[in-house]
Amino acid sequence: MDTSILEDLGLTGAEIKVFLALLELGSTNAGSVVEKSGLQNAVVHRAFHSLAEKGLVSSILEGKIRRYSAANPSHLLEFVDEKKSRLQTLLPELELKRKMAKTAPQATLFQGVRGTKELLYSLLETGGKEYASYGGPIQSNEALGEYFWESFHNRRIKKGVTAKLLFHTSLNSWGVQLSKKKKTQVRLTSQALEGLTETIICGNRVGIVLWMEKPYGFLMEDKAVADSYRKFFDVLWNSAPETRSLKEEKW
Repeated sequence: MDTSILEDLGLTGAEIKVFLALLELGSTNAGSVVEKSGLQNAVVHRAFHSLAEKGLVSSILEGKIRRYSAANPSHLLEFVDEKKSRLQTLLPELELKRKMAKTAPQATLFQGVRGTKELLYSLLETGGKEYASYGGPIQSNEALGEYFWESFHNRRIKKGVTAKLLFHTSLNSWGVQLSKKKKTQVRLTSQALEGLTETIICGNRVGIVLWMEKPYGFLMEDKAVADSYRKFFDVLWNSAPETRSLKEEKW
């Protein structure tokens, strides 16, 4: 039996052995559990005590003999819920400590499809009201799929975040599709943009994604850095004619 999930819940090796022994033995005395688990007597009694505190073991006194019983395994779910509830009460304090940190992490590396999606979602969690992106290649659609991008931009719009998307003229068809969405502006530029790299600025975060066969990217969180990238984006954006039309083409 793979008991690693029980370890993930915070049970020690001794607690797991005692709990499993009680499940198999039913109501029994400490000696039987010692024999079944192969643990020392003192270790078993410490496990009885800690498991009882967690609501996973109960005991009754029959004459001079104390008998122990394991709780219904379904109680483990209640144990999980309790840990989750305790964590939720602690989260505000943990978040406060993070915000009070003198230096925030300067850069985080994300790898693979799942990591890249996490990077993109992190950009939407900045509280910023504008999502500015330039250099997005067609490989980004191939890597994450149309369904993801549809869902991603719908989430962005729901959060009230406006997008300014700057593509190379070769991606006209992509621009047509995205420009139909609310809170979305698209411009095309004939300037040469790096074919595999996309840069995104939102709030105080900057994401740089390399759309390789296995995509990866960097997420930087620094107001000065974000402001610098935003100024560069504005130069590119303003150099793209506002009157340039997006021609309807078959995707």
